[in-house]
Amino acid sequence: MLQQRTLKSLTRAVGVGLHSGQRVELTLRPAPPDTGIVFRRVDLAQPADIPVRPDSVCDTRMATTISPGGDPGAPKVNTIEHLMSACAGLGLDNLYVDITAEEVPILDGSSAAFVYLLQSAGIELQKAPKKFLRVKKPVEVREGEGRHLKWARLEPHHGYKLAFEIDFDHPAVDMTGQRVEFDFASGQYKRDIARARTFGFTKDVEMMRSRGLGLGASMDNAIVVDDHRVLNADGLRYDDEFVKHKILDAIGDLYVAGHPLLASYTAYKSGHALNNQLLRALLAQPDAYEIATFADERQAPRGLAELAPAW
Repeated sequence: MLQQRTLKSLTRAVGVGLHSGQRVELTLRPAPPDTGIVFRRVDLAQPADIPVRPDSVCDTRMATTISPGGDPGAPKVNTIEHLMSACAGLGLDNLYVDITAEEVPILDGSSAAFVYLLQSAGIELQKAPKKFLRVKKPVEVREGEGRHLKWARLEPHHGYKLAFEIDFDHPAVDMTGQRVEFDFASGQYKRDIARARTFGFTKDVEMMRSRGLGLGASMDNAIVVDDHRVLNADGLRYDDEFVKHKILDAIGDLYVAGHPLLASYTAYKSGHALNNQLLRALLAQPDAYEIATFADERQAPRGLAELAPAW
């Protein structure tokens, strides 16, 4: 049987929120089978549990934000996508995330630090079958027209692979790879995707800060780009780091489904909002998906049954 996974022990991190700039403590703890990933606001007088589900998403401006039942007036947790991406990359099914503020710490701007934290705690197999969300027919969402067109699509596939294309019309971004494909069958999430950092443009800083966003951003946790070039002294970690970060985000956004996908995901200029719309469109069609398990893990797609090697 292909089994569910949780942590062997708890692990902690301290950092600042990318958008809030607030100091935040994060504690990642093991959870029983079939719990899923549950964020807990432990800083509140009455701690609030927020299970991660597509209908928990209440805001997708610049990040993915969840609240109980998607209620915008309820306690929130912002910027969950990098941690969720790391959980997907390591195949973690069940996890409690205790958090002391309303935003997950940005750490280095990628998911690599979260992968390190999770692997340091150790990954434990549980006595319950791992459940996948298998896509049975194509589902697509689109937005805009002409040069403003964006779209994202899920199609049936025995495994999990993603393809993403960006188009920023910016000299520094145009010099790098604009399209990337990643297949979980490679087993190389940590090497090929996890280190890609979030990025921002100096021309957007004033607008973002006027809206209370980007208050914790710096060159320590983001790629910063002016009108012509990357300003970070150490340059890029990957030749195609911009588009790889969009795939990293998409992996995290899609893991909000509550189960790993068996699907092929393709997107053009998508983002947090469109990714969540795609999940909701899928789940709104009961004939478009099914829950799948593997009684014999040898029948599972390559790359989804193996535990990722420790650092």
